[in-house]
Amino acid sequence: MNTFREFYSDNKDRFFGYLLRRSGDHYLAADTLQESFTRYLERYGKGEFSVSLLFTIGRNLLNDNCRRQRTTVPFLEERHKSECDEESNFLVREESRRVQDALQQLDPDEVKVLSLAVSNGLSYKKIAELTGTSESNIKVKIHRSRLKLKKILHAGEL
Repeated sequence: MNTFREFYSDNKDRFFGYLLRRSGDHYLAADTLQESFTRYLERYGKGEFSVSLLFTIGRNLLNDNCRRQRTTVPFLEERHKSECDEESNFLVREESRRVQDALQQLDPDEVKVLSLAVSNGLSYKKIAELTGTSESNIKVKIHRSRLKLKKILHAGEL
């Protein structure tokens, strides 16, 4: 059980960040995080722990939820207040809003590979395993997605 606790501790923060970016809803991401780890432990807890498998379970749970709801849930910034001063909060929210708006202009596949690479720190090889594509294809997709995102963000500054 200690090894699962370590697995949970090592991966919960970046996994939660991934789920939050995918869903846009803090509460849904938190519920999905707990459900993902529970399912992982119930079904695969006896063997070697795999981050790729955990992310796949979480992604599938979010997809199932979207199919049931058939709606998108907007990201509510008021639910995610930090203890910083108001000016810092404003700047962080504004930058976050800009990036979220820019990400919405990308294709869902582009958002998925970017969030796996940048926010979750997964290697190209791990992302390739998760998505079922080649590692070189992932490198190209991430590079093109970054260029597209950069172009969108710079266009918004003008």
